[in-house]
Amino acid sequence: MIINFNELGWNFRRGAALYREAPLVRAIFERFTKTGSATVLVKELVAEGHRTKTWITAAGRQRRGKPIDKGHLYRLLNNRAYLGEAVHKGTAYPGEHKAIVPRALWDKAHAILTQNARSHGNRTRARTPALLKGLLRCTACNAAMTPTHTNSRGRRYRYYICVKSIKNGAATCEIGSIAAAEIEGVVTGQVRRLLQTPEIAARTIAACNETDGDEPVINEREVVEALGRIDDVWDELFPAEQARIIRLLVQGIEVAPDGVDVHLRVDGIHGLAGELMPEAPDTGTSLGHAA
Repeated sequence: MIINFNELGWNFRRGAALYREAPLVRAIFERFTKTGSATVLVKELVAEGHRTKTWITAAGRQRRGKPIDKGHLYRLLNNRAYLGEAVHKGTAYPGEHKAIVPRALWDKAHAILTQNARSHGNRTRARTPALLKGLLRCTACNAAMTPTHTNSRGRRYRYYICVKSIKNGAATCEIGSIAAAEIEGVVTGQVRRLLQTPEIAARTIAACNETDGDEPVINEREVVEALGRIDDVWDELFPAEQARIIRLLVQGIEVAPDGVDVHLRVDGIHGLAGELMPEAPDTGTSLGHAA
């Protein structure tokens, strides 16, 4: 098969640039094989002032390079052009340029990448309770917070961590990470207290009574009793049921350096109140709590 390298974006100018980059590229490959960690290497490269390349847009505007992050490092480590190859529709072919990374060095780096990916996959598959997954947001970075964990001396420690701090380093985020048990306790405590407030009861009644008829669907006493039931049975619920209820009730959680702000869903409260109405069994078995 004949490959049109101009079609692939290859040209002599680009080739010259590739060879100018060769010493740094080889050094990055060698350092990665020694550290075995993209996080450590990115931190070192940023500290040394390395950035992505400055480039010119089609409109002639200059875009300055940015500090190297793990995404850029992974792209560099997987760029088969450094092996003297060109990739067309997912298939690699011998290129018209010389390799700047020896095959042995490439293979060593990729053996580490494969092992790291396997270890990460195992950690991801580990069963880590994440009551607030998808709900937390770091206000310092305006970024989501994701669940993670570490193991030490046979114990698992769970956290929620700002995704930008994962990408750019913990020092770049004022919040960084927060212990999962701590934030989950704060949020569930706030939710349970809010469900007992007159304001929430009034808003739930208004939402429940939005019908075409003149007669109210439920009365205040029924709503207050229904919302009170969730507090009575909460500690007996299975973790999966607690997570379902939190997602039903909570629209989002903003984590700031000085506190936590929980935003409730009125429609979710309405739905939960309906589940807990007097016609449901008083034992709360409709919520699936543990016996």
